[in-house]
Amino acid sequence: MIKKKYIKLFHVKPGKKIHLKDYDTGWAQTDEFKELGKEKVKERANAVLEQNVQDLAEVQQLLYADDRYSLLIVFQAMDAAGKDGTIKHVMSGVNPQGCQVFSFKKPSSEDLDHNFLWRYMKCLPERGRIGIFNRSYYEDVLVVKVHPELLQNLPDGKKGKSFWENRYEDINAFERHLERNGTVILKFFLNVSKKEQKKRFLERLERPEKNWKFSSADLAERGYWDDYQEAYEDTINATSTDWAPWYIIPADNKWITRALVADIITSTLNDLDLKFPELDDEQLKLLEQSKKALNEE
Repeated sequence: MIKKKYIKLFHVKPGKKIHLKDYDTGWAQTDEFKELGKEKVKERANAVLEQNVQDLAEVQQLLYADDRYSLLIVFQAMDAAGKDGTIKHVMSGVNPQGCQVFSFKKPSSEDLDHNFLWRYMKCLPERGRIGIFNRSYYEDVLVVKVHPELLQNLPDGKKGKSFWENRYEDINAFERHLERNGTVILKFFLNVSKKEQKKRFLERLERPEKNWKFSSADLAERGYWDDYQEAYEDTINATSTDWAPWYIIPADNKWITRALVADIITSTLNDLDLKFPELDDEQLKLLEQSKKALNEE
């Protein structure tokens, strides 16, 4: 497990105003890491990931049996930050029956005719399950903020000066409601540098097996980099709460991204005091009767 003092480096405390330029996107997060060196840190990160994959598989079974909580994991990031790969590697040991992944694309006309949270509400995890949102309702205060022409059709007077603050308030209230009803929420912003994004885009263009991952729209959005950085800062500052915290995860090195995300998820579930259901005397008596009947066949 990763020491809590390191995890605190990435947790955005409620009320604290962050600036993304203050967050290192690489592996050398502390003087201790730098002293160890890249290869040693990578070796330890891979070991942490491997252990957490095993631990997560075990605690997921407990989450399902306990049936009091659900877990919602939100991933947000710039293009090519590694959301898909992080989900694939971190959740590789999880029973597919207890985990659901939703990747939200461009909203449909039906989606736009409802409130902006509607299509996400339908995909929330039930008790005992892990739900993963690969992009989420936060797109409506990120992409839509950068491209206001995408805003759904709203009545006159609903797009005033306090519009975005009201949306942040709606999101906080929505997440508070979920938390009060047993949904644990973890939100990860995978913080990739513009330089690393360029490298990954070029790799997608140069390797035929990765061509399908590239879209000209990705390059167009790259032109709005500074606008997105500002939108992410505003969003994280407004919506990192005690009940739904944000973690800013360095994403230039995929191995450290995956280790951190896996450790935070596993540690959060382990802190829930999950337990298998206890049977009462009558149920135990029925089990003994069943056992006796089977042995006497």
